[in-house]
Formats: sequence, structure tokens, C-alpha cells
Amino acid sequence: MAYEGILLGMGNPLLDISAVVDEDFLKKYGIKLNDAILAEDKHLPMYEEMTKKYEVEYIAGGATQNSIRVAQWMLQIPGATSYMGCIGKDKFGEEMKKNSKLAGVNVHYYEDGTAPTGTCAVCVVGGERLVATIACSEILISLVANLSAANCYKSEHLKKPENWALVEKTKYFYIAGFFLTVSPESIQLIAEHAAAKNKVFMMNLSAPFICEFFRDVQEKALPWVSRTYFHDNPDHSNRS
Repeated sequence: MAYEGILLGMGNPLLDISAVVDEDFLKKYGIKLNDAILAEDKHLPMYEEMTKKYEVEYIAGGATQNSIRVAQWMLQIPGATSYMGCIGKDKFGEEMKKNSKLAGVNVHYYEDGTAPTGTCAVCVVGGERLVATIACSEILISLVANLSAANCYKSEHLKKPENWALVEKTKYFYIAGFFLTVSPESIQLIAEHAAAKNKVFMMNLSAPFICEFFRDVQEKALPWVSRTYFHDNPDHSNRS
């Protein structure tokens, strides 16, 4: 079985900016311990401040991209996985490309010139830096996500020959439900191709708000899905 390009993911790429911070930093931006929120205007300066004030670690994140990176690590075969999503034309976008390529994922990002790369501040308090979703009584982590360019993906990018070639090549597709809020047209293109070519199309329900507020596009996609995944704890399902 040929493994090159066997798995393709599409989603909302967010550059995780992880740092051990102090409580004064959290107070400054009104961030609660052990919480996950979407960024408001008051939070926007914090990403740049983190890079200047603390020792940061960059991780090519977002729900689907995280899954694809893990799959790539498990397969241990160069180029086994591919990923598409939208980033900005900025330094965080360059960091995203570098990080994902180091992980061995074949990324084909759509680069938008009007919005900055989506970011997620991973604020660690009380211990060493850990994986973003881990929290215990001694180590608390707060997540602040700014989707920005991740919201700007267009199906025209998917249709480009060099990108559609990845679709033709792959055997398995994985898309998180979060992407329904961005480009349901792209999801439909993937779904119809998977059905026509007898390929496996997988989706994650992602979060309760997707089922509640994006029900129409979700119900349009689900009949095409081969396998559906969900998390039984919604508190752990609110990242893009």
C-alpha cells in the first residue's frame, strides 16, 4: 500500500504561542485560569507581547492540524499526510509553515493578504510548559484563540490543480466540524469526491455550538460522512 499522501486534513490553522506567564499578565488581559475563549479586541496585543516578554514555543495547531500532525508522527513516513487551511502573509504564518514542515506534514496553505495568521495564546501558570489541553491542580493553562485568517479559506484554493492533486491522491479525509463555519463549499467538494471514488471521509462534531448554530450546513455534510467523531466532554471541544 502506498502511504505518501494517504491522509488529507482541512481546517482552521492556528499558531499556538505557548509560554509560562505570570498572573499579572493574565490580569492585564482579563484571562481566567483553566479557561478557553475566543479573543476579543482587548486580547489582540497579547500575542505580540508574549513573544517579547516570555520564552515562547510555537506549535502548528488548530483541531484538525493537531490531528494530522499526530497521524504523521504515528505513521513515520515522510509526506504521508497533507493539510490545507488559511494563514496570513506575516511572521506568524512563516512560523506556522516552518513548524508544520518540521513535523513532516505536506502543507498547502491558502495565504490571505488581508488578515493576520490565526493564533492561540497558550498561557501556562504554575509549572513547566505542557501540551495545551492538559491541566491539573498545580499547572493551569488558559487558551485565547484569535481565528483571523483561519476564517478566510476559499474553495477556489482547493480547486487549483496542485491542490486538487492532493485530493485525488489521498485515501482518507479528515475535517473537524469547526471548518463548517468557514468553507462548507470545500467540505461538499471533498464529500462528493470521496463518495464517487469510494474513499473514507471522516468528520468530528467538534463542539456543541456547531450542532446548534451551524446545523443546516452540518446536516448537509453528514450524509456523506463515513465516520463521525465527537468528544464526550464539551469543555475539551472548544478549539478550532
